[in-house]
Amino acid sequence: MALVRTHHYTVDPADLPELLARRAAVIAAVRAAHPGLSHTRLTRLDDGTFTDAWRWDTAALAAMPIPEARAAMSLTRDATAQDGEIVDER
Repeated sequence: MALVRTHHYTVDPADLPELLARRAAVIAAVRAAHPGLSHTRLTRLDDGTFTDAWRWDTAALAAMPIPEARAAMSLTRDATAQDGEIVDER
C-alpha cells in the first residue's frame, strides 16, 4: 500500500535557496536509510506557502530522526504534516 506524507509550511523567500539545498540533503539521507521513498514534490501555493508531498511505496512510513531534516525544517514556520493512504493514482 502506497502512502503519502504531506507537509505544509511557510519559508522566508530569502531562505528558499538554502531550504532547497537542505531538502536535497534530507531526501538523500532518507533514501539511503529507507528505500521505500519513491518521489517527492515541493509546490509553492498561491498564498506563498509550500506543500511538500513525499510518496512512499511501502507502508513503513515512520518518524525518522534524521539530523538533516531538523536543519531543513529550522528554516520553516507554521509547519504541519499529514499522512494518508493513496487510494487512486493514475
